[in-house]
Amino acid sequence: MNSLRKGALWGAASVLVLGALGGGALAQDAAYPHEDEPIGTVEQIYDGALEPDLAVNTFRNIHRLFPTRVIAAGDTPSELPVAAEQMGNVRAQIGGRTYDLYDFLAANSVTGMLVLKDGEVVYETYQRGNTPATRWMSMSVAKSITSTLVGAAIQDGYIESLDSQVVDFVPALAGSAYDGVTVRDVLMMSSGVQWNETYTDPQSDRRDLLRAQIAQEPGGAMAVMAALPRAAEPGSVNNYSTGETQVLGEIVYGAVGRPLSDYLSEQIWVPYGMEADAVWWLDSPDGVEIGGSGLSATLRDFARFGQFFLEGGVIDGEQVLPEGWTEEASTAKTLSNGDPLDYGYMWWTGWTEPAIADGAYMAIGIQGQAVYINPAKNIVIAVTGAQSKPTGQEHISYLDYFDAIAAEL
Repeated sequence: MNSLRKGALWGAASVLVLGALGGGALAQDAAYPHEDEPIGTVEQIYDGALEPDLAVNTFRNIHRLFPTRVIAAGDTPSELPVAAEQMGNVRAQIGGRTYDLYDFLAANSVTGMLVLKDGEVVYETYQRGNTPATRWMSMSVAKSITSTLVGAAIQDGYIESLDSQVVDFVPALAGSAYDGVTVRDVLMMSSGVQWNETYTDPQSDRRDLLRAQIAQEPGGAMAVMAALPRAAEPGSVNNYSTGETQVLGEIVYGAVGRPLSDYLSEQIWVPYGMEADAVWWLDSPDGVEIGGSGLSATLRDFARFGQFFLEGGVIDGEQVLPEGWTEEASTAKTLSNGDPLDYGYMWWTGWTEPAIADGAYMAIGIQGQAVYINPAKNIVIAVTGAQSKPTGQEHISYLDYFDAIAAEL
C-alpha cells in the first residue's frame, strides 16, 4: 500500500480539507514533480467547479484525495520506439467545418496525447506543465482496465466463466438485487439493478457512491450497491453505471483473493514493461480499489495498456487474457431480450462509419480521458484532458478526429 496513505482514516471533511490544502500534514513525495501544487476537492471535480489551473493540478494529483495503493512497475520498461516518419498536422472535416491538430488540442483542453502506429510513437505532446513523468487521472478509463482483470482472472482459473454468479464472489451482495446476476451481466452494465449516473446531481446514485468513498468506511460502497432495487431482469437492459464497475472490482478481489493493484502489477504492469508506478484509489484505508475510476498513470503507460490490448493480451508469447478475449470484450453485444447493444465489456464500440468499419473501440473517461484502439490500422491513441465539466465539453469529437488520424496514417 502507498506509504503516504498507510493507516490513514479520514471522514468526508478531512478528505476535502486535505485536498484543498494540497495534502495538509501528509508526507510529501519529493520525487513526483507536481507534489507541491495546490489542488481542489473531489466534489469540485464532479461538480465541474474547478478553475482551469486548479483543475490541471488536481487531475495530476488525485492520489492526494484518497488513500491509494501502488501498482508497481518493474525495473525494465518496454521500449516505445519513435517512428522515422512522424504524424503531421492532421485535419478533420467534422460537421461541415475543418479542424486541425492544434484546434483539437486547444478546444478539448488536452494535456497529453500519444499516438502509436505499429507500436511506434508517431506523435507525443505534453501540455499545461505535464511531462512524461506526470501521472494523470483515468476516470472511467479505469473501467476498461478493471474489466481486463476479469479476463486475466478467467485465464488464471479464478473465475470459471462469465456465467458465474456475482454473489459467489461478493457475499456482501447476497440477498440484494444482485442475486441471479452473472459476471457477464455486470461487464455489459446490464444487471437490471436501478442506477442514476448523473455526476452533477447531488441526489444521484453516483453521488451516493462518491459519498461512501469519501466516508472511507470498509464495506461502504457495497452497502450502497446492496440497497439498490431491481429495475429489470438481469441481462435485459443496459444502464451505464459506475457502481456496476465497483461491483466488478469486488468480483476480481473476491475471486483472486488479493488487491486489484497487486494483480494488475503482476499480470500486466511488470511483464508488459510499464515505465512508472501507478496508483489507484481505495474505498477505505487498505481496502478495495475503486473499480470505475481513480487509477492514475503516465500517458505512456496508458498507451502501453492500449497496445497490450491491441496485441490480444499476449506478453512474450503467453496468453495473459483468454484467447479471443480482446475481440469479445471490444465488440457490440446482444441483450437477453435480443436487443442489440453497442457496448462491449466496459469498452465503447465505435459509432462512426470509419470506426465501425475498422472495428475501433475506446476506453473513455469524463473530463477528456481516452484510450482509442484501431485493430485494422494498428493504431493506439492515448489522450488526457482537463475539461471544465465532467461531460459536454468535448468541443471537437474525439472519435471523429481519431478517424481522421487513422485515415492519415
